[in-house]
Amino acid sequence: MRVAVLNGPNLNLLGVREPHLYGRDSLQDIEQAVRAKASAADVSLVWHQTNHEGEFVDLVQGLRGEADGALVNAAAFTHTSLAIRDAWLAVEIPFVEVHLSNIFAREPDRQRSLLADLAVGIVAGFGSHGYVLAFDALVNYLKLRET
Repeated sequence: MRVAVLNGPNLNLLGVREPHLYGRDSLQDIEQAVRAKASAADVSLVWHQTNHEGEFVDLVQGLRGEADGALVNAAAFTHTSLAIRDAWLAVEIPFVEVHLSNIFAREPDRQRSLLADLAVGIVAGFGSHGYVLAFDALVNYLKLRET
């Protein structure tokens, strides 16, 4: 099984950027935790982070034939990017949307997700542990789909 993790803008600043909202774990810390879960589950994992919308679109498009599923924290692109939404529609790869904070308890502009209706599910508000929860949920979903 092959899983991709795609991270959007400013997530490279985790641990120092608004720790009261996003926690003190760095993106590297989160990656290590997810890689440990992937290794234990015999899942191949690729990890990406970009601050650029076009590059994010390219990453999504590149998943066709390369990943069975994905974890996606599109960060601010979640609320704004029709281009990223269209890329997901085109590749038809199941994904779980992940957010460190509970976007539905945030300011109105952050409460809307342009990806939510395309996602298998959403994990939001559990900080860095949300990635591990989302990984487990995605792997379970993919295994059930195989049967």
